[in-house]
Amino acid sequence: MYWLFLILPVICVTSRSVLFEDQSAPKAISDRLIELVTQGAFRGVTYYRLAALADTIGPRLCGNESLTHAVEWVQNVMIKEGLENVHMEPVQIPHWVRGEEHARLIQPRYAKLSMLGLGNSVGTGPKGIQAPVLVVRSFDELDARCADARNKIVVFNPQCDWEAQPVGCYGPVVAYRSGGASHAAKCGALASLSRSAASHSIDSPHTGMMHYDSAYPKIPAASLSVEHADMLERFQRRNQSIEILLYMEAQTLPDVVGYNLVAEIKGSTLPNETVLVSGHLDSWDVGQGAMDDGGGAMISWTVLSLLHYLNIRAKRTIRCVLWSCEEFGGIGADQYFTAHEDEVPRMSIVMESDMGVFHPLGLDFQGTNKSQQIIQTISQQLISINATQVDAGGGGTDIDPWVERGVPGASLLNDNRNYFAYHHSNGDMMNVLNSTDVDLAAAVWAVYAYAIADLDNLLPR
Repeated sequence: MYWLFLILPVICVTSRSVLFEDQSAPKAISDRLIELVTQGAFRGVTYYRLAALADTIGPRLCGNESLTHAVEWVQNVMIKEGLENVHMEPVQIPHWVRGEEHARLIQPRYAKLSMLGLGNSVGTGPKGIQAPVLVVRSFDELDARCADARNKIVVFNPQCDWEAQPVGCYGPVVAYRSGGASHAAKCGALASLSRSAASHSIDSPHTGMMHYDSAYPKIPAASLSVEHADMLERFQRRNQSIEILLYMEAQTLPDVVGYNLVAEIKGSTLPNETVLVSGHLDSWDVGQGAMDDGGGAMISWTVLSLLHYLNIRAKRTIRCVLWSCEEFGGIGADQYFTAHEDEVPRMSIVMESDMGVFHPLGLDFQGTNKSQQIIQTISQQLISINATQVDAGGGGTDIDPWVERGVPGASLLNDNRNYFAYHHSNGDMMNVLNSTDVDLAAAVWAVYAYAIADLDNLLPR
């Protein structure tokens, strides 16, 4: 019955549903949506739902029972709320388990190192791996020193100006997290440690997914805090001997059944055409998964809640999908696309919020010039909350299969300069977000979803 905590703040809201009669005035409806979520009965509800989920269930790792509990929890509340076509769609998902883990500096002094094993990594075995260390900054440097890496633990310490590129640095740095182990194994290394892909750190390691190249042996892979990666490099520059003991119980168990969660507000005249809003409900097993991506999931749910409360139906169906197992490569979303590929011609837009729900600036959009002009026009309905910016972008792991088939895509454009300070770390807690910004993000999401769903035609392709 703990799901009751999630619905308590909206029981009185949904029981007082009202009919908004002026459905011929899109701007009037947008204003009502904005007012309802930022000043009216739904003020604070999205944040409350997220906090109840994050506090009560906590992190929701792909394959873990906590993710299933979260799906069931939200489903129960959606049904009680009166949303339409609420159901779970089963998907096969991997089940990686972290287990106990630690890293210890043995030489030149004894110290605990701040580390997190990487998703999909193998373990070290019961005795761990104790070996000398080679620190490199790039794959090119490793190639040049390949012989030196044999029977060592390779530490990747890539450098990037995160202050100048608080989002742009992620791609170049995360390449060492995802591919470092196989590059190191190619040179005969015993394990791979990589500098956390973090824009700011207080000795906080950041986890994430890694991949193996089948051409080389699988060796354990973990991330180190920025501070400890830099310290190891300084040891090496002083020609001091470095030795680490790495212990990881990580293992991959057989696949399990997970679920994408679906709910809708059916369209009034074109119910077979769809606008899709989404976020992923899974998270890593550290922190609470509040920012990544509980917030994106909750604002997508709120879109339906607002329209249900106002008894408003756009011409097209607005569908909310809360994805399963995004963190392991969009696995739930890929299977959803396979099952629903026949809807590509009838999908007006796919929207995914997975880069935080900080103060919103507008929308990242990917589509034709004609579609972009329509989005620019809709953006003017958000002048009152100063969220009219439309930038190029709009992709996302979970919606990319649709975008690759020509469906327009969108993502929330928000002030996420600090996103990678908390991403995939113990710092991804409710304190990272604030209720006012979450409400504003929900308003942007709802205005765009409704306005696009109520257009006379699908967005041009």
